[in-house]
Amino acid sequence: MLAGIFGKRSDHPLADVKSVQELLENLPKNDAHKSLMELTELVESVTENTEFKLDHQFAVLRMIDEAAQPYSRKLAREYFTPFEINKFQENRLWLVLGNYFRQVANAYYAAFNRFCSAEKGSNTIKPQVPLLTARAVHAIICQLKYICSRYGQIDNSIWASLAQLYKHAEQLQYLDTPVRLYPGMTSSTSVKCEIGGLLVWYDSGLSALSPLYIHLTERIVAQYCSTIDIHAEISNFSRLSFDLSRPSEPTRINMGATTHPAIRFIGMPTMQAKMEHLMKALKKNIVPDDVYLGGSYEAEVVREAVQHLLTYLIAPPVRRNARRMANVTLAVVNGFDKVVGLSDAGLPFGKRDQAHWVTEEISVGGFSSALPAGSDSIGIGSLLGIQPEGVSHWGVAVVRRLLRDDSNQLRVGAEILANQVASVFLNQNGGEFGDGQPALWLYEKQGVLSGEAQLLLMKADTFSSIHSLKVQLDGKNYLLIPIGLKEKGLDFDLAKFKIIEQEADSEEMI
Repeated sequence: MLAGIFGKRSDHPLADVKSVQELLENLPKNDAHKSLMELTELVESVTENTEFKLDHQFAVLRMIDEAAQPYSRKLAREYFTPFEINKFQENRLWLVLGNYFRQVANAYYAAFNRFCSAEKGSNTIKPQVPLLTARAVHAIICQLKYICSRYGQIDNSIWASLAQLYKHAEQLQYLDTPVRLYPGMTSSTSVKCEIGGLLVWYDSGLSALSPLYIHLTERIVAQYCSTIDIHAEISNFSRLSFDLSRPSEPTRINMGATTHPAIRFIGMPTMQAKMEHLMKALKKNIVPDDVYLGGSYEAEVVREAVQHLLTYLIAPPVRRNARRMANVTLAVVNGFDKVVGLSDAGLPFGKRDQAHWVTEEISVGGFSSALPAGSDSIGIGSLLGIQPEGVSHWGVAVVRRLLRDDSNQLRVGAEILANQVASVFLNQNGGEFGDGQPALWLYEKQGVLSGEAQLLLMKADTFSSIHSLKVQLDGKNYLLIPIGLKEKGLDFDLAKFKIIEQEADSEEMI
């Protein structure tokens, strides 16, 4: 009977459903890494064997992909973790997950192409084409997630594949057909939902996010992908466009630009309201049970991901200061302790810890540069100490964007917080100056205090909204009354204080 359904018998181990089931049952259940590697090989094998009838190929591909789900989810939870993992484990996870989703995306798209070519077995799977196409798009989303986690270049073939999948679903009128992607999922999706979610998530600014937030924003957009509209006509709600005839990454709408019939316009008129409703729950420290994030995450972490998306929906980022092309050599150190150590606090760091970067563009508020080899520890949110060549003092910047170019070289975009900093020691009432925690005093302008409000960089998790502090700087004593935490970085707190100059013998504290 099986031979009649799936074609002539073959010696290939995937030619018979029973043998496929046996292979899947014999996977090393307690070793997710090894199991996913073996499943990746099976996906590659079934894709390459074009002698299989399409219905058999698709049936086996579904079996393998569904068997891979618990393993890929487990490893993804380990990779997209709020906690630091060592570089070896990080690379190991990235390689196996990235390779699996690259292969499975290729497999589904190959099956899709065979269906479009009306190969043998196409009629049998015709009712399942909405599922085939939706899984192909979903696999592309996962593939993109791991490329973007290393800030890699996106091959234009991905956008070409996406355009073909969309056009087929539109022409055969199954864009909105509900499908359940995988067994056990409680909610349905559709081809339009998956494509709309991919385009909006990708456009939200992934080069400015760490891998954890790349994952969380994808999951949150997927949660509300039903609010995304895709139309052939532009409207007041349109935010993005995707050209089906010349596919490339989505672009922001220019209302005055010339349009043509192959352009599709993407809008999300009700997504903001959904996000704001979710934010209300997160501010109460509650992650709703119906929000599927692929793992367990603290409300504070999810809140930051939602805030990023809300900022994107309300006011897409624009550059505040014009940059100019300039080759400025910067001495650079990475990390709060090293920046403090080089800013005269007497900590044991020196020139051996410094790298030298050459800027490509620079402005009052930031710079861009190609990273030299050996800069693997740089990530989104890294605190940098920067000293331009010929300048005696140090400034500080924070990495905001990372992206690999065509030659696979990593390029960084950094925001300059201050061009000059000074090391100070933070003391509570009764403490002696010089005995407290080291911090960095950020000058608003070179050597000038910033008025009644002052920004300080402190070691991570040391800011308190209820404790005032005192510092000594340039022979003067200051009382610092906390205003609020402006940013929480990888290893620092950026806090704002009201400053009051005190007499040398004053012990007044609040």
